[in-house]
Amino acid sequence: MDSTCGICGCKIHHEGEYAQATVKGRSHATKHHHVAKRFFSRSNSKGPRREPVFKEEPRQFKQQQPYSQFCYECHEELLHNPVLLPNDITKFAKLIELRGLNERNKPTNRDKIAGRIVLLHEVIEEGLNTLLQQKEN
Repeated sequence: MDSTCGICGCKIHHEGEYAQATVKGRSHATKHHHVAKRFFSRSNSKGPRREPVFKEEPRQFKQQQPYSQFCYECHEELLHNPVLLPNDITKFAKLIELRGLNERNKPTNRDKIAGRIVLLHEVIEEGLNTLLQQKEN
């Protein structure tokens, strides 16, 4: 049974050359958790546990499928390294300020970073919905 990348649709595989700069390496299957386990103080690393960002998973993040499979290229190059230009960051910072999620000094809790994570997802979701709607009309 062939598997395909959840983003670009290419055939993905589990046979060697993981992360190599070859077609086979770029199309190697990877598993991506939709909401990082470290946000809940769970991870595969052996270091000390950190305070969770989220005490419980935000309603809009709850889903039946905790992860998806992608090709190495989409997973690492697109999802883990998004291109955010200075103007994008300036606009996002303004939204953060308008929502009261900015901070001058780090508080003892992690509520504001949790809010910023939720806001970034909201921005992405709104942008995707807007672009899809424009294509449908």
